[in-house]
Amino acid sequence: MQFFKVKTVEETFAMIEENVPAIKDTEERSLEEALHYITSACVTAKENVPGFDRSTVDGYAVKAKDTYGSSDSMPGFLNVVGEVKMGEGAAIPVGQGEAVYVPTGGMIPPGSDSVIMIEHCEDHDGLLNTYKSVAPGENIIRRGEDIREGEVVLPEGTILRPQELGAIASLGISHVTVYRRLKVGYLSSGDEIVPYQTEKLSEGQIRDINYLTIAGLAKQWNVEVVYGGIVKDDFQEFQHKARELYDQVDCLILSGGSSVGAKDYTTDVIQSLGSPGVFVHGISIKPGKPTILAMANGKPVIGLPGHPASAMIIFMLFGEKILRKLKGEKIDKKPNRIFARITKNIPSAPGRSDYIRVRLFEKEGEWWAEPIIGKSGLITTLVKSDGIVEISSEKEGISQGDYVPVIATR
Repeated sequence: MQFFKVKTVEETFAMIEENVPAIKDTEERSLEEALHYITSACVTAKENVPGFDRSTVDGYAVKAKDTYGSSDSMPGFLNVVGEVKMGEGAAIPVGQGEAVYVPTGGMIPPGSDSVIMIEHCEDHDGLLNTYKSVAPGENIIRRGEDIREGEVVLPEGTILRPQELGAIASLGISHVTVYRRLKVGYLSSGDEIVPYQTEKLSEGQIRDINYLTIAGLAKQWNVEVVYGGIVKDDFQEFQHKARELYDQVDCLILSGGSSVGAKDYTTDVIQSLGSPGVFVHGISIKPGKPTILAMANGKPVIGLPGHPASAMIIFMLFGEKILRKLKGEKIDKKPNRIFARITKNIPSAPGRSDYIRVRLFEKEGEWWAEPIIGKSGLITTLVKSDGIVEISSEKEGISQGDYVPVIATR
């Protein structure tokens, strides 16, 4: 495997799609414990939602034709014959020239076909003055209009956000079958790396902040993280700790050992974990060129660059893609970027995708992106940024005022 036989960003995404399988282990969880999990089967409606015709406003159920011609200057007149109470059926029918009060969410009484809002009428001791005409079906949600019995509400591979949980709950379903939660392992390497809790550094030492940033991203994606600690630049020790952690997790992340150097054993360690081994060894991207991606006996292994900003950007781009595939999430083509105007010219080398940290601000009703220039080792460039501008490989840069895609990071 030749080092830096680099892949483009597009090729890398395609190879992830081709090489990374979904883990099919499933479990049943209550809705209260299913947030951010992925459905492992379709959720099908066994009943209609709503289960009855209901009002969307406080008002009076009427026959629409009885309100035709009503206005402020020439109101119509209807007899109020009753009211619908919440949680009870609507037994009182509506005849011609009649009206029944119904609250928001109340059942529509038989005989009526619309609801006139309470703001557009006035009840004078049982005589309803109507000041506006309504159309048939106005202010009514029909039975099954939201969800129909037999309809597939959520396909397999859907991530369960609060709104999906609400939709499932509306069907009277209390438990859902999901893919189990992923577990990833994180191992830092390098003689210069020390625990981030180290208060006083010796000359040449660097705190292990990458663990916190990478683990933080993984936890945001509902992934459990196992920290394997820090390993020195010794092949035997590196291999032993990597294997030990690999055996406990679904995906292994190695940080700090993917650049060219005499003490770089990352590739050999990854290859020793299982076949087929490394499928990406270098990406035509800035920052983050020295990135390694591999599959070892069905488990993804990610070798991240050591520089904090590089490691975080690479993990946001490719790590999330790998974990989403592994989790069984249905990945569609919906855009995950916003567009903003760039505040200055930025050159870029053709054939390489560049990712520039930016600060977003609003000006005259438009979003603008201000580049935060800094080397890939500067973590503060990410702290100050709200997103990352993508300059695709076919471009030679962008000009001030151009609309550019921004991957939001806040």
